[in-house]
Amino acid sequence: MTNTEDTEESQASQKARSSQKSRKEADNSTSSKRRPSPMEVLRQARGQLAELTGMEAESVSSFEQTDDGWALEVEVLELERVPDTMSLMASYQVELDSEGQLTGYRRVRRYERGRAEARRSGGR
Repeated sequence: MTNTEDTEESQASQKARSSQKSRKEADNSTSSKRRPSPMEVLRQARGQLAELTGMEAESVSSFEQTDDGWALEVEVLELERVPDTMSLMASYQVELDSEGQLTGYRRVRRYERGRAEARRSGGR
């Protein structure tokens, strides 16, 4: 074999290896999309809800993983009043897919910050 043939063969094998490596990296990046952690989901949900509604989340009162992703109940300040105990708060039910992207939300309750929930029957 001549020196030129060796060089061409070496370059061809390097290209083949480089192509295989690129395909493996692409496969790994798509197949290894990891599910976000619960804290990442909480942060994403709060940020996405704030972006959509223009209201910052004050707390998350309910958080659970579902078959389709995640379900949260988020408390937001809807109308600030003085004194603070008269401010209007709202609970939003928020649904996210398995990757933490918001798929829907709705307001389920409005209340004054200083008001306790009415007692439910059954001692709760």
